[in-house]
Amino acid sequence: MAAVWQQVLAVDEAIQTRGSYQLQAQMNRAVYDERPPGSLVPTSVAEASRAMAGDTTLSENYAFAGMHHIFDQHVDSAVPRLQFANDDKHLLACCSLDGTLSIMTLSPPPASVKVTLKGHGGPVTDFAWSLSNDIIVSTSLDGTLRIWNTEDGRCIREVRDPESSELLCCTFQPMNNNLTVVGNSKHHLQVVNISTGKKVKGGSSKLTGRVLSLSFDAPGRILWAGDDRGSIFSFLFDMATGKLTKAKRLVVNEGSSICSISARSWISREARDPSLLVNACVNKLLLYRVVDNEGTLQLKRSFPIQHGSQLVHSIFCPLMSFRQGACVVTGSEDACVYFFDVERNTKPIVNKLQGHGGPVLDVSFNCDESLLASADSTGMVIIWRREQK
Repeated sequence: MAAVWQQVLAVDEAIQTRGSYQLQAQMNRAVYDERPPGSLVPTSVAEASRAMAGDTTLSENYAFAGMHHIFDQHVDSAVPRLQFANDDKHLLACCSLDGTLSIMTLSPPPASVKVTLKGHGGPVTDFAWSLSNDIIVSTSLDGTLRIWNTEDGRCIREVRDPESSELLCCTFQPMNNNLTVVGNSKHHLQVVNISTGKKVKGGSSKLTGRVLSLSFDAPGRILWAGDDRGSIFSFLFDMATGKLTKAKRLVVNEGSSICSISARSWISREARDPSLLVNACVNKLLLYRVVDNEGTLQLKRSFPIQHGSQLVHSIFCPLMSFRQGACVVTGSEDACVYFFDVERNTKPIVNKLQGHGGPVLDVSFNCDESLLASADSTGMVIIWRREQK
């Protein structure tokens, strides 16, 4: 299964590196339009996706119902971020405002906390797995970026923000995990070499507000950053030097926090354009098209959720579906998890999960979509199991 999933990712990235976003969208449409109605695009990624997801409807495939496990080691302190390890069905990590991170294992049963990462002197705001899952980087209000060994929980390196400002978000450069991008409360982005702990020359820029969210496209050539003033900036990333060049700015809603950005090269046969999923504290989940090589965004759809002030996050479902429809999942301030079909014009809600005691701040799928994890403002992490038909 892991090999199939790696094949999906490899083809996905290869598609994106062949040419511009506009050309990619045209190629996808051309291939699809030549096929008889209802048939699959005849690629290895199509077959892999269908094999992993099964020949079920979208609603059936996202019929998550039962609770697989509940983690409460961070109870009474919000868990702002959680994420399954790359290409892994059973390894999950989360960070907490109590100043720690947890790495949890779901198999073999019973599910348990594998290791706790301790060392930050303040609330942990964000983290990211390296591609090989051997390292986690984390940011904190204590003004430090920390690099952790995921096997024993040892802190390998501490990098202090040169401005002594709160660090709010981080992400690995997808093609070069030696580089991490960090956003701080003084409006700055910075590329950091985690091997040396030093800033990359030319790898910094300033936004209009506190940097709350980051996302690369699959090849790592475009970086989007969102701030608490309602703007999304796109940057061109020089793969050789780590230099950032500011390209475009979109004001989503003046004064609103852009607290989640998630990029996807394409979602399904219906949603073939490169896309960006955005939570922006406007009581809607926003889906944008990426229309050019500079990361210019065009609003495609919006979906109603309760989201006005909390740092709520959303995700694309990891499998590329070649059935009708394509699915995204988001947290919400009404303590629910929502699944939306982005191509359904009416009644787009595919599923709604209830069980949290506070606003749901983040959601994460494992690699084969058999489990979904969600975290809330009370510190509870729920693992949901897909209903077996």
